Amino acid sequence: MGAFLVLEGPEGGGKTSHARALANKIAEAGCRTVLTREPGGTGLGDVIRGIVLPASSVPISPRSEALLYCASRAQLVDEVVRPALEEGQVVISDRYSFSTIAYQGYGRGLDVRMLTAATRFSTSGLKPDLCILLDLSPRVGLERKRGAFLAGGVDEWNRFEQEEVAFHQRVRNGYLQLARSDPARWVVLDATLPFDTLQDRITEEVFFLLYRKRVLRRPT
Repeated sequence: MGAFLVLEGPEGGGKTSHARALANKIAEAGCRTVLTREPGGTGLGDVIRGIVLPASSVPISPRSEALLYCASRAQLVDEVVRPALEEGQVVISDRYSFSTIAYQGYGRGLDVRMLTAATRFSTSGLKPDLCILLDLSPRVGLERKRGAFLAGGVDEWNRFEQEEVAFHQRVRNGYLQLARSDPARWVVLDATLPFDTLQDRITEEVFFLLYRKRVLRRPT
C-alpha cells in the first residue's frame, strides 16, 4: 500500500504550488507519485469543476454544491486515488473531503454531521495518512489570491473568492477545528512563511511519514 497525502486550507495558502513542489521531491526520491486536485482529477471531475467553481456560473444552492463536490470526489477515489494506492504509489491531493466540511459546513452553514456522512460515503471511508493545513488569515489569503489573479499567476477567480471575509473566517475556523479533532492525522503550518521555508517544513513532515510507512527507505 502506498501513502495518501492531502494539502488543505483557506484561499491563498499556496496549496497548489506546494503540492507540485512536494510531488517533484517525492518523485526524485524514487517513489511513483500521483498529483491530483479537487474538484477535478478525472473527466467527470473536470466537468463538475467547470460548474461549481466559476464565479459567473449558474446559481447553486449550498446542498447542491456539496453534493456536486462529493460526486467529483467519489469518481476521483474510484478512478485515481485507490488504484494508485493499491499499486504502492504516493498520492498527493490538492484538497479532499475536509474542504466540503470547511466550506459547505462551517462556511455555508450546512449540518456538519450530515456532511461528514456524505463525505464518508463519497470516499468509501478512505482517509489520508497525513493532512497538512496551510493556515493563514482570510484577509491575507484573499489579497494574495487577488494579486496572483491580476498578475496572471492563477487562471480563475472563483465563486468562493467573491464571498465576504466573514465567510472565509468561518472556513478557517472550521479547518482549525478539524485539525484539533484529529491531531494524529493533521499538521498545521503557517502559510505566511517564505515559500522555501514552508516547503522544507512540509517535506520534513511528509518524508517522516514515508519512512515510517516504509514507502521510502532512509538514506544510509
